[in-house]
Amino acid sequence: MEVTMKIEGMMCGHCSGRVKAALEKLEGVSEAVVSHESGTAIVKGESLDPAALKAAVEAQGYDVVG
Repeated sequence: MEVTMKIEGMMCGHCSGRVKAALEKLEGVSEAVVSHESGTAIVKGESLDPAALKAAVEAQGYDVVG
């Protein structure tokens, strides 16, 4: 399963690193590829909960817009 998220507010590599770490801590996530340049996160895993993914990103101070 793969989920692509559009994220606003990431300005640098540190930002995308924080989001990547937060997403990869979630159960069911095998990999998260996060880009501050494109403002996206591509999350891969067996069973992904979109609400949990969104909450993890927002807990880091960024907005999920799609």
